[in-house]
Amino acid sequence: MTTIGAIFLPSNPPESLRSVAQAADQAGLEELWIWEDCFLNGGLTAATAALAWTENLRVGIGIMPVPFRNVASLAMELATLGRMFGDRALPGIGHGVQDWMGQVGARAASPLTLLREYATALQSLLRGESVTVDGKYVKLDNVRLDWPPAVPPVLSVAAGGPKTIALAGEVGDQVVLAGGTSPAKVAAAAQAITDAGITVFVPAMTGPGAEAKLVADMAKYGADWPGLWGSPAEIAAGLQEFVAAGAGKLILQTVAGEDPEAYVRWVAEEIKPLLA
Repeated sequence: MTTIGAIFLPSNPPESLRSVAQAADQAGLEELWIWEDCFLNGGLTAATAALAWTENLRVGIGIMPVPFRNVASLAMELATLGRMFGDRALPGIGHGVQDWMGQVGARAASPLTLLREYATALQSLLRGESVTVDGKYVKLDNVRLDWPPAVPPVLSVAAGGPKTIALAGEVGDQVVLAGGTSPAKVAAAAQAITDAGITVFVPAMTGPGAEAKLVADMAKYGADWPGLWGSPAEIAAGLQEFVAAGAGKLILQTVAGEDPEAYVRWVAEEIKPLLA
C-alpha cells in the first residue's frame, strides 16, 4: 500500500496549523508532515498541537536537526508523544543544514558520525533500554526512560547524498528524500536501502501556472527536478513512477503562498483515490 500525505510548509504561520490539520483529518488524509526548517515552526510543538487537534491523522516531523537537542531530551519528548498518541506520531531526524547549524554554533565536524551515534542511541532509548555510550558526540551514562513508549515509533532519517542515504537506511526505519528528488534518484537510493522504507517529498500542483510556480521554486532552492503538474490523473501517473522506483510514502508539497487547507483537501480527495 502506498501512503499519500501532504506537507504543512513552514512559510505558513504557526497559528494557521489548527485549521489545516483539521481539514486534513476531515478529508481523510493519511499523513501531514511539518518541516522544522530554521528558524521557523518548532517541529515538536507543532506536531503535538496537530495531534491533539485531530483524531486519525498521522503527523510527521521532517526533520528535527540532531545538533539542536540532546538525545536524551528528544527521547523523552518522543516517548511522551508515543504514549499520548501512539503510532500517529512520526518523528524524523537528520544532521541538519550545515549553514544553519553553523549559525547556532552547533555545526559538527563530522555530521555523519553525529547522526550515527545519535540515531543509534535514540532507537535504544525508545526501546526502553538502559544506554551507556561514550561517542565523539553522544555521551550517556546509564540513561533509561521511565516512561518509554509501549511501541517504539517509526523513526525517519533524512538523507541526500549517497553516504547519508546508506547510513539512514541502516539506522532509520524510513529514509526521507527531499522535494526535488526525481524517480530516477529514488530508484538509485533504493539500491542502497535494504531494511528501511522510503518516504519522498514530492512537489505537485494543479491549475493555471502550476508548472511555472514549480519551476521557479526549483530554481530558488537549487533542486534538480521541479515536480509534477497537470490534472489529478496526470499527477497520479507521475506518482506511480515513484512507487515503481521503490517509494512507499509520497508526501506532496505545494509552493509558498498557496492555500494550505485547499491543498490538503485536494491531495486527500482527488489524488489519494487514484493511487488506492
